[in-house]
Amino acid sequence: MTTTDPRDIIARTPMSTLQVTVVALTIALNALDGFDVLSISFAAPAIYKEWGIDNAALGIVLSMELIGMALGSVFLGGVADKIGRRPTILGCLVAMAFGMAMATTARGLVGLSIWRIVTGLGIGGMLAAINAVAAEFSNTRRRALSVSLMSIGYPVGAVLGGLVVAQLLRFNTDWRPIFYFGAAVTAVLIPIVYFVVPESVHWLARKQPAGALDRINQALRRMGHTTVSALPEITALARSRSIGEIFQPGLVAITTIVTLAYFFHITTFYFIVKWIPKIVVDMGFAQSTAAGVLVWTNVGGATGGAVFGLLTLRFGLKPLTITLLVLSTVMVTLFGRSPADLERLSLICAMAGFCTNAGIVGLYAIIAQVFPTQVRAFGTGFTVGVGRGGSVLAPIIAGFLFNAGYGLPVVALTMASGSLLAAAVLIMLKLADRPEVPGQDRPMRTTPLPEPRPAR
Repeated sequence: MTTTDPRDIIARTPMSTLQVTVVALTIALNALDGFDVLSISFAAPAIYKEWGIDNAALGIVLSMELIGMALGSVFLGGVADKIGRRPTILGCLVAMAFGMAMATTARGLVGLSIWRIVTGLGIGGMLAAINAVAAEFSNTRRRALSVSLMSIGYPVGAVLGGLVVAQLLRFNTDWRPIFYFGAAVTAVLIPIVYFVVPESVHWLARKQPAGALDRINQALRRMGHTTVSALPEITALARSRSIGEIFQPGLVAITTIVTLAYFFHITTFYFIVKWIPKIVVDMGFAQSTAAGVLVWTNVGGATGGAVFGLLTLRFGLKPLTITLLVLSTVMVTLFGRSPADLERLSLICAMAGFCTNAGIVGLYAIIAQVFPTQVRAFGTGFTVGVGRGGSVLAPIIAGFLFNAGYGLPVVALTMASGSLLAAAVLIMLKLADRPEVPGQDRPMRTTPLPEPRPAR
């Protein structure tokens, strides 16, 4: 047993099997986000045909769970900072499974929209919590990589889910089995999270609820680390801090910059993931083929996220992210000029997915670094929640542009400009280069400490 701050033990020692497992679970949880969000995109052509709605109405339906995600991120992110990461994740999984299952009972746009909002609430809250979990279960050296890997769960879920959906649509044009599948997979992860994931040691050390020392030591033992003899001392100033700190002078500029950057880029990202199936069908291809093109988009996205995470071990996080945002603008513009050639279309969509998702990964890694422990989930939730306003607007704007008679090249160029604006905003961000100080919960450093070598 030691008097060392338990957060330092996690920050400075190699990651254990349990820590790696928890990070892997955040990937799986984010994969649920990828499938749940895109389930409506996979189902959109069938809904469009069954209910006889126009593009503008379809664009609104495509945005409904994004509204729920925005609300869930903002409000439930704060809950994760108050009651803990673990209970927030479990509650959000229940909401997601329920919303996905009930969507199959909808008989019109209003009913479907309500259940998509419920699903979105769960997704938004979970995203805020798992971003914090990926950062707080990692050591300093692997933190950016862990958050990056968590982020690639989104396209991984879309890819695996897309493969299943392509098979479902091949034998049945009904869209409801897509949501049955999503609800079942979500429900399976609830007991896994309950039994495997302990509460964050960072959160317990900062909030110090009843029984915090025992819970910290239990978590440390499960991770294979040395236990501690006492809780770290939290100063009166640190105790007086609240989630509202992200709006105070020390963090408000950072909050504004990362929120705007996320908002602008997510507009471009969600134009791609929401409209690809409908655009491909309009080019004369079958629904199952359209789902396949979206799968390739997310294969590119998963690859881009993984490559980006590895590059963070060698290159600066901010310049890498800005570079990918600029490349996103280029690739989405090229998508708008792609001919109705399936092979070429799939390649361009894969490259667009590579760049746009790598940009998302970079922004998540930046968010995890700039917000300290006591506001990390709320800071993430606020940034993602408000930023998801761009995801709500993206399908709607594109739908109205199409209805106004603009062709795909003009619409794609307009929507691609979001990533370029994000890059311009992100240039103004100054990342701190200092270590966290126990008891003060300063923003994370951007230059990782070396992992200590094991004793020989």
